[in-house]
Amino acid sequence: MAYHVTGALGYQDIADTSTTQKHPLGTRVYGTDPTYGTAEFIYLKGVAATAIGDLVTYDVKDGITVRSVSASKGPAAIAMSANVASQYGWYCVKAGSCPVSCAAATAVDVALYVTTAAGAVDDNVIVGQGIVGLQLNTAAAGAALADARLNYPDIGAL
Repeated sequence: MAYHVTGALGYQDIADTSTTQKHPLGTRVYGTDPTYGTAEFIYLKGVAATAIGDLVTYDVKDGITVRSVSASKGPAAIAMSANVASQYGWYCVKAGSCPVSCAAATAVDVALYVTTAAGAVDDNVIVGQGIVGLQLNTAAAGAALADARLNYPDIGAL
């Protein structure tokens, strides 16, 4: 991924993490990538073990993330970097295509759910753990990244 912030100068690169907070938490920007196209990102504080493509939930007031697992609820986003604890980075909240971690083989255009594998999604139904606003564009053959489209995803609505 080579997303670059569009229409502004001085912003932290989308794929970078920083030990210094460079923008107010919750800042939103648009970025473009030659492969993935245009996407919207939110600036948040990382959490331990976050990897590129991990699905996280975040606190809209404090800008703190938690890698999604069973029982996660609330607004969600996809990590654009290995943005671990005490670091800051960008998370995708809206895109036509963005890489997301899958826990196992997962189909295209079906409902997705959080799993016991932190940060990963799957198409196995877990009542109350559905993700609204997130579907795969490409199937995952196993535990891997797959291309997803997202529109301000939220966990716990299905």
